Amino acid sequence: MDGRTDGSEGGLGGARPAHEGILRRQAARESSARTYARALPIVPVRARGLTIEGADGRRYLDCLSGAGALALGHNHPVVLEAVRAVLDSGAPLHALDLATPVKDAFITELFHTLPPGLADHARVQFCGPAGTDAVEVALKLVRTATGRTGVLAFTGAYHGMTAAAQDASGHATEVRVTRLPYPYDYRCPFGTGGEAGAELAARWTEYLLDDPRSGVPTPAGMILEPVQGEGGVIPAPDAWLRRMRQITADRSIPLIADEIQTGVGRTGAFWAVEHSGITPDVMVLSKAIGGSLPLAVVVYRDDLDVWEPGTHAGTFRGNQLAMAAGTATLAYVRRHRLADHAATLGTRMLTQLRTLADRFPCIGDVRGRGLMIGLEVVEPEREGAYREPRGCEGPHGEGQRPERPAEGSDPAQPQAPRDGAGVSANRSTSHGPAPRAPRPAAPGLAAAIRQECLRRGLIVELGGRHASVVRLLPPLTITDEQATAVLDRLADAVEAVARGAADGPGRPHP
Repeated sequence: MDGRTDGSEGGLGGARPAHEGILRRQAARESSARTYARALPIVPVRARGLTIEGADGRRYLDCLSGAGALALGHNHPVVLEAVRAVLDSGAPLHALDLATPVKDAFITELFHTLPPGLADHARVQFCGPAGTDAVEVALKLVRTATGRTGVLAFTGAYHGMTAAAQDASGHATEVRVTRLPYPYDYRCPFGTGGEAGAELAARWTEYLLDDPRSGVPTPAGMILEPVQGEGGVIPAPDAWLRRMRQITADRSIPLIADEIQTGVGRTGAFWAVEHSGITPDVMVLSKAIGGSLPLAVVVYRDDLDVWEPGTHAGTFRGNQLAMAAGTATLAYVRRHRLADHAATLGTRMLTQLRTLADRFPCIGDVRGRGLMIGLEVVEPEREGAYREPRGCEGPHGEGQRPERPAEGSDPAQPQAPRDGAGVSANRSTSHGPAPRAPRPAAPGLAAAIRQECLRRGLIVELGGRHASVVRLLPPLTITDEQATAVLDRLADAVEAVARGAADGPGRPHP
């Protein structure tokens, strides 16, 4: 910048908006590894709650929420107040692993929220400030405690980018990990979906562990996500999670729940494992527990606490500002019952998003739990790729189709989804017939939907096996009115892309 205050930069071609210069310099100076900046070429300068304002003056509804780190949205007053209190107190901002009043308050609040079966016999390990650091600690912990080395992990998993965390993720290459099938109704690896697919996945796990010639010795632990986030917003069925808990407990295999993205009310319970009622041996926590600042911890059963002093250390495990912000966030979510709000509003949003799957064959599946929602985008059949709305305007207008029968309703009146489309809202409480004939993933269409959303002032991100799942991770504080605005903009974006797809390949999207 040359000191101008009029929002422009000088140059041979005349005035240029300042944000364009910032973006240009970022592209020239930052690593090619940058990700979000490529798909979201905006320069945030102010933010509050769901809203971000860019340097160009445009406002956006942020349904990325720092990849799930912003449980209360941007700059929530309770978070700002907690941070200011530490700054004004003169307390140290860096404290290694020393005991401080700020840390003590954080641990007390954290333990207050944990599943009772774990909180009563738990230890907490502070580590480096990223979720992947916590995964490294968890895997190192169970290997140290059991004396074993192998790990059970799942297809589609994402646990981070450092060595052991990447080994346990679905995109790993050279690994010490045994990969197990994760229940995935729309693209079931067994071709069945539903309860049958989950049962086959559980049986395969048991078979590998009990067959002396399977080539899978008893592992040090099993790590799983109660809802796969980066894997495509795939909720694990509650019954399957209980089976995994029983399988591991019967064989003295520590179970690690990766709640980095699912925790702190995101899925409609404070911790996602609470939906199934299981108590893991280890919980890996990050993102929202720092109240928007970097913080990661591992909570585990006290009998696993076999560390020698200094076995796992780190310079930045005492971030006092993050602990203060985290305490405020945890307490606010608990006291204001934001998990209940996420469950109620998430169910409504999923219900309304079902109309998109009916109208547009490029939406193959709608699924999620709480305010963790995904739309899987697929290649539509050329004929009929766009369907005129049937008496409804947008995803929540008059005349929307009736809801599918709830689980346990009259089986003589099935309402199977159309070929190539499935709907799964809060999967673990809604296991009907599996979707049939899933169509190929359409990452190009998904990227186009994301771009059309951005043009309409809505920030979403992509996930899934082929980056073909449009993901919504709004803050837990989102209101009904804001949710309506999000759904309107998303529906408009999907319609714009679907109409372009209906015109055939090679036609630009409007």
